[in-house]
Amino acid sequence: MNLSQSYSLATYRLHDDKADFAKKAQGIAVGLTVGSWTELPEAAKEQMQKHLGQVVSIDAHEPEGAQPGERYADITIAYPDVNFSRDIPAFLVTAFGKLSMDGRIKLIDIAPSADFLSAFPGPKFGIQGVRDLLGVRDRPLVMSIFKSVIGHDLANLREQFLQQALGGVDLIKDDEILFENPLTPLERRVEACVSAAREAERTTGQKLIYFANLTGSTFELKANAKRAIAAGANGLLFNVLAYGFDALAELAKDPDINVPIAAHPAMAGAFYPSPHYGISAPVLLGKLMRIAGADLSLFPSPYGSVVMPKAENLAVMEALLTSELPQKPSFPVPSAGIHPGLVPLIMGDFGPEVVVNAGGGVHGHPGGAAAGGRAFRQAVDATKAEIQLEKYAENHEELRIAIERWGVRTS
Repeated sequence: MNLSQSYSLATYRLHDDKADFAKKAQGIAVGLTVGSWTELPEAAKEQMQKHLGQVVSIDAHEPEGAQPGERYADITIAYPDVNFSRDIPAFLVTAFGKLSMDGRIKLIDIAPSADFLSAFPGPKFGIQGVRDLLGVRDRPLVMSIFKSVIGHDLANLREQFLQQALGGVDLIKDDEILFENPLTPLERRVEACVSAAREAERTTGQKLIYFANLTGSTFELKANAKRAIAAGANGLLFNVLAYGFDALAELAKDPDINVPIAAHPAMAGAFYPSPHYGISAPVLLGKLMRIAGADLSLFPSPYGSVVMPKAENLAVMEALLTSELPQKPSFPVPSAGIHPGLVPLIMGDFGPEVVVNAGGGVHGHPGGAAAGGRAFRQAVDATKAEIQLEKYAENHEELRIAIERWGVRTS
């Protein structure tokens, strides 16, 4: 590589029973940059050298007696930054555009250059900033999710919000399928929920961030975000993969959109689960979300109804927290199928910098959503104090009932 210029790296896992991996890697490096090399005259080669991709490494796995489909290589290619503009779509199209259609190949890691990363401020708040807004610095945060939103009017949504907030949760987010509609238009919905948040705070003393779902056409997103904020929203939920990482980056850069953004993983299943195709979860829901500016990134938990393997989960968390990126760390939010009996496992696996996020685990509590929120807070307090949940539940009724309903899982 030319050490006088900067490169951004991409690593792929290529499954192929017969390919010459070295030849394939060289084909990627040339094909996704200058297009061809051997056919160029020497004068043209000199001119094009700074644009030529470089093979960094080839780590082949060819076990003796391998069955069909078991032979693969991890290939890392360096792409000259001079080839693409400083935006995520340009990098992704360069590194994985047409290559994504070239057989069994998956993008498993990226290492953008310092020069490329300097174009992205990243999360406005990050973990520390969200904690500062709430005044909570010594425990995981607890998030509750709106459920059963379609067809409800403002009064019903406000009451649902109020009951969640009375449970002492730190964060409440809209359901990602709650769009602009005549029953609950954005500004009136936000005003109703913020009113409920203030009512609950007078009872609980607990500050709360409400993540209103940001929707509409791409070119209306900024205006809609500012409408929501003007109405009182102090957080935004965003379906990043439906709109694209560049849309998130533009929202995060805007100085007038001065609230945390939670990235929802809707559509992620079209990208990461296959071992042979797509983009790995740590890249898709970790590095790219953080670079683009998500303060929180939601992803399927390894425990519940939409399962992501634990090793993959922890790799997403590492991408959101690693000091290797200059952007502020983002909160990991493992989601789906979470109940109070899972809290010790979540805190053991993810540590203190995690958001415990639940929908059915709050609303499905026999005592109602407020009791469900209290059960989660009690589970967090017990785990932080290193007290078994069953023991703590002897003096905490909401947790006791939750354990009767869902049990306690330790592995």
